[in-house]
Amino acid sequence: MQSHRLSEPSTSLPGQERPGALSSFARFVVCGGGVGLLSSAAVPALGAMMPWVVANALVTVVGTLLCTELHALFTFGTGARPGWRRHLKSSGSAVAAYLATSAAMLVLYAVRPAPGMAWEQAVYLTASGLAGIGRFLVLRLFVFAERRTARPSTRLYDTAVDVGASVRAGRARILGTSDSVELGTVKSAA
Repeated sequence: MQSHRLSEPSTSLPGQERPGALSSFARFVVCGGGVGLLSSAAVPALGAMMPWVVANALVTVVGTLLCTELHALFTFGTGARPGWRRHLKSSGSAVAAYLATSAAMLVLYAVRPAPGMAWEQAVYLTASGLAGIGRFLVLRLFVFAERRTARPSTRLYDTAVDVGASVRAGRARILGTSDSVELGTVKSAA
């Protein structure tokens, strides 16, 4: 019996499987962490040549674009470079992560006016980690998710046809008849 399902277009290359959630998360950490380390070195270097705020903004934009490219090709295995729509969605999640870490730091300074470096690092790294997990989920579930074009009712119908065909094929084998099953319909060989 041949299983009949509507084909769902994939953004992956033929023969290429998309990585699972844990593999994607590990890749996300490596890519994001690597770009983060490069950015942490680039901002002070550029800050010597221009205002720090401008250097930080420039490195943030370039880092976000680079991360989106890496996430499309490597982290989520789409097999294609991201278009502007994915870049825009990805940058939205980066802005949300930036706002979350900034809010955490503002709350820290409101609670402890002179928190010390250990508190600053603890709060920032915790907020950054949580924001990173949130960003990963947004990217995996919305930005780089595989597109589904089949309507749920169509998939349900196809599943019902497959089950019905399986039942008819089993019944034909038990009864010893020569019925054949093809795309959910029974054809008698009588």
